[in-house]
Amino acid sequence: MSGNKRLPPWLTKPLSDPRKVRRVKETLAAYSLNTVCDEAKCPNRVDCFSRGTATFMILGDRCTRDCRFCAVRHGDPEPPDPTEPERVAAGAAALDLRFVVLTSVTRDDLPDGGAAQFVATIRAVRERLPGVGVEVLVPDFGGREEDVDTVLEPAPDVFGHNVETVRRLYPDVRIGAGYERSLDVLRRASGRGRESLVKSALMVGLGETREEIDETLSDLREAGVEIAYLGQYLRPSDAHRPVERFVPPEEFDEIRAHALEMGFSWVSAGPFVRSSYEAERAAGERSSSGARALRP
Repeated sequence: MSGNKRLPPWLTKPLSDPRKVRRVKETLAAYSLNTVCDEAKCPNRVDCFSRGTATFMILGDRCTRDCRFCAVRHGDPEPPDPTEPERVAAGAAALDLRFVVLTSVTRDDLPDGGAAQFVATIRAVRERLPGVGVEVLVPDFGGREEDVDTVLEPAPDVFGHNVETVRRLYPDVRIGAGYERSLDVLRRASGRGRESLVKSALMVGLGETREEIDETLSDLREAGVEIAYLGQYLRPSDAHRPVERFVPPEEFDEIRAHALEMGFSWVSAGPFVRSSYEAERAAGERSSSGARALRP
C-alpha cells in the first residue's frame, strides 16, 4: 500500500497463519490461477488466504482500462483461455470451497466483454462442486444488456457490479466507465435476475462528501441493489490517486445505519471492507435471515 498517508491505528491487521496462506498460494500456482486478491493488492488477501478462501479473477491478468484507483495491470490481454473454467473449478475443489467468487479484468476487446467465459466458469464450478454458492463480480460490459443477461442465465447466487465511487468523481477515478452505465447494469440485473441477489460496492476517502455517499446509496437502492459494501480507499502506489481522507470506524457505522434505513437487506461497511470480503456470509445470512448489518 505504498503511497498512502501515514495510516491511522484502525488500519492495522493481526498476523495470520502462514501455513494456511502457503496452502492457498500453492494451490493457485498449481492450477495457474489469478486472484483479484493478489492482482489488486487487496489488504485482506493474507486474512482471506489464511481462512482458505480467494476471489478468482478470470479472463487473464491484463485490463483494457486504467482506472486511477486500481492496481490491476492494464494493456493488451491474451485471448480467453478455454481451459480456464475447468482450472478454476479444480482449484475451488482443491480448496474445498463452499462459496466461489468470480471476478474479471475488463475486456473491452471482446465482443461480449467476457460474458461467455463467466458462464462457462459458473457451470464448470457447479459441475465439479454440486451445491456450491457462486457470486460473480462483473465489469460493465460496455452497457450491453445482452451480456448482462448472458451472465444472469445460469442464475449466480449473487450478481455484483461495483459503482466504486460517487457520480462527480467518475471522470477522474473510473477511466472509460460511466456512473449511469453502471446503474443501468444493476437495474438490468435486478429486473431480469430474479434468482440472483444484486450487490454493489463503493470506496470512500477519494474526496467525496457525505451527501454524495448518501446520494450514491440512494441511487443503488433505486436500481434494485440489495447488498451494499463500503470500504476505505487505500492507494496501491505513488502512481495512483492519493487518499484524500481516512474515514474513522464510527463514521462507517453511521453510514451503515443510514443505508439499512434506506432498505438494503445487507450492509457491510468498514475500513477493510472490500466487495468480495466474507461474501459467503453476506449472501447466506441475507438469504435466510432478511435485513442484517455486518460489522467487519
